[in-house]
This record gives sequence, structure tokens and C-alpha cells, in this order.
Amino acid sequence: MIDAKHIEFLKNIVGEEDVKIDKPHLRAYSYDATKEHYEPDAVVFPADEEEVSRILKYCNDNKIAIVPRGAGSGFTGGALPVNGGIVLALEKYMNKILEIDEKDMVAVVQPGVINADLQKAVEEKGLFYPPDPASMDYSTIGGNVSENAGGMRAAKYGLTKDYVMSLKAVLPNGDIIRAGKRTIKDVAGYNVAGILIASEGTLAVITEITMKLLPKPKLKKTYMGIFENVEQAMNAVYKSLAGGAMPVAMEFMDALVVKALREKLGVNLPDWAGALLVGDVDGNVEEEINYQLHILEKSFKEEGAKEFKIAANDEEANEIWYARRNASPSITMYGTKKINEDISVPRSKLPDALNGIYAIAEKYNVLAPCFGHAGDGNIHVNVMVDGSKEDEVKRGYEAVEEIFKLVVDLGGTLSGEHGIGLSKAPFMKLAFSDAELNLFRKIKNAFDPNGILNPGKMGL
Repeated sequence: MIDAKHIEFLKNIVGEEDVKIDKPHLRAYSYDATKEHYEPDAVVFPADEEEVSRILKYCNDNKIAIVPRGAGSGFTGGALPVNGGIVLALEKYMNKILEIDEKDMVAVVQPGVINADLQKAVEEKGLFYPPDPASMDYSTIGGNVSENAGGMRAAKYGLTKDYVMSLKAVLPNGDIIRAGKRTIKDVAGYNVAGILIASEGTLAVITEITMKLLPKPKLKKTYMGIFENVEQAMNAVYKSLAGGAMPVAMEFMDALVVKALREKLGVNLPDWAGALLVGDVDGNVEEEINYQLHILEKSFKEEGAKEFKIAANDEEANEIWYARRNASPSITMYGTKKINEDISVPRSKLPDALNGIYAIAEKYNVLAPCFGHAGDGNIHVNVMVDGSKEDEVKRGYEAVEEIFKLVVDLGGTLSGEHGIGLSKAPFMKLAFSDAELNLFRKIKNAFDPNGILNPGKMGL
């Protein structure tokens, strides 16, 4: 527990109004999208980097746990104060776009900037920030960096890490560092920025991010392929990409999702539809767009697609994307509790992964509708159970563990987007050797020898 003298010291740093110990604030900052609850002892709102530095130095000297937090939208408990201590809330003040440089094509932002706000600001200048997690309307750039967020456009444009040029961060002892440079090329020194990306707030508190921007494509078209089964669709994914297609997004929905979209939401899909692939292609000239669509249609039909649709206008594009945007809410018809995982495999292993997932679901007598980012091999597995039945929930979690084992055996990984946090920490030993886990712990100790930053996460 934090005693009164600690609270008074923190108030001297940030001001009385920005240290909260009342029950409503502690409750509000006790959970994230996992819906698990761990109350902190205090919530502190720093105004700038210097205040972050002073807070961390004090907490380090007094061995007080501190958990950096953006919007609290994570799915793995990364922002949960499992050991109490302080939640360092960065969204209140440290939420400014500091610079958009059209010559260098970079944006400099504070960690509390909302992803969608950055996208809008750079697009007004004819530029483009591609990473678009589903939470983009409320998740912060600092959180995106800490989790290496992806999104639907990752198939063509990559992940958050591909756009981070440099970071400013505060170490647990209060030291302020810059990792990386505002240059296209930089091979001087260790890649510290690369270590901080996806570190989930366990190594340092990120206070400023310099992001690479791209020119905004002038044209975009939306497509949909309708298949009889998911294996056809998955084969079409890597066939079309190997054939030269480069879609912005290639999203899939399996038979259970298609059934839910039809029956629960009334989406107009044919009775025989057992899998969907939807996405966008973009570019600057019509010929480029049409070439991409030609490859996609040819590859899809060669793998068994019975229909291939191209949206003629924005209204039709929105109708196509409605199915993907509502995949998650539709499948609640299968159970009151969703155990949501985001495994990732090499694209060529997508058919094996999905067939294996369905076999495991059958073994444990649960349903596992799947959808996600087929273009980059990222599958959202949703084990659906009746949350009121303890035995069914237990079987659901047993199925998840076996799915993780399958994914690792296929050369995949535990998470493509959501990170490890608290909920996946017990499974790290499935994906990493003892030597690798020991290396992770040594890196953690090098940055944070007193273990004050986001303790209990990532199995470290």
C-alpha cells in the first residue's frame, strides 16, 4: 500500500488535483477490455515528460509499482495494476500532436494521442498513417506502440513497428532517453526502440513518438469473395498474394461467422456461403487497381470462389464491410462468454491452423468461430461458452491451451496484435525456450532492476 507521505510527494510533483485516491477513480482505472479488476492505490496524471521522470524516480527509490496506461482498451490485461501501486494515466494531458512535417513525412506525437485523430490530421495534409487497429477510434498511439498494434491494413502496410522512427522514454530510475533517430537510415548503436516496441510498459514509459508517414493513395476499391468452405478461402489467400496481388486488407470469416451474420443480423448472403474474404485494394491509377482486382478474382475462382464482387460505390463498399465489422457481435449467439485469442501463423499454414482449431473445439465440445486478418495470417479465435456453466468454461480454456500448442507447432505465435499481458503470460513457456525466457528476464532487469514497471506481465 502507498502511505500518506507518498501521496503528498506525488501531489507536490503534479498538483493535488492530479493525484486521485477516491473510490470512483480507483475503480475506473482498475480494468481494461479483459473485464478483470485490480484496483490501484492511486491514479496520477502527469502533465509532461519531466513530471513522468520525477514520478518514476520517486517510485523506483521507494519500490512502488507503477503501471503506464493509455485508453485501457487492451485485451490481455496489460494495463491492469495487479500489484496495486500507481496507475500512470497518460491520456489526460500528454495527448498532443506536436508536429506533422510534410518534408520529412513524419509526425511527432505524445503517447496519449488517439490513433484516429492522428490519421485524420495527417490525411488533411495528403499524408497517410496506415496502422488501423479495430480500437483506432479510442486507442492511443502510446498503447499501439507498447503492444505493436496491427489492424486490417497490415496485409499491405505492416504493423506499428514499421512506422516508429524514434521514441523518447523515461527509464524507471527517471533517466530520459531517445531511442532511434528522425532519419530513414540509422544503424548506430543497439536498436533500443525495437526493444521498447511491444514491451507492454514493462521497460520504460514512452513519452514521445516520431512516426513515419506515407503519401495518401488516391484510389481505393472494395471486394468480396464468397466460398463454400474456409479451406478454399485460405488457399485463395496465399495463392493470390503469391500471384502478385497486394491488397490493403484481406479479411476472412468462417462458416460459423457467416451463419451468425445471416441468422442474427440478417446480412444478405447465399445459403451455401461457408466463408468470406473481404478487403480493399488501393493505388494512384485505375490500371493499378484493376490489375490487383484481376489477380484476386482469378485466384479466388481457381480456388473455388462461386462469387466475386467489386463495390461500385461507397454505399456498396460499406455493405461489404458491414459483415466484417459485425463479425464479433454476431457470434454472441453461440454463447454468453467469449474467450477471444489472436493467434498468428505463416499464411501457408492457415488451412492447417483452422482445421486444427475446429478439431480441438469438437474435442472439447465447444464452438470456435474464427475471423480475422487472413492477409497476414492473424486469426481471431473465439471459443464460445455458457459463462454460467463452470465445466463448460473450464473446457473452453483447456481448448485454448491446446490451440496455442497447435499454433506454436505450426511455426506461429501466441499473439498477432493483443500482446501477452496478464492473460497469456502462463503460456509463454509454450512459445519460448528457457534460454529465451531467461534472456527476456535479463533485459527486463537491465531496464528495471527493482521491478517497479508493470509487474506481473508477460510472465516476467
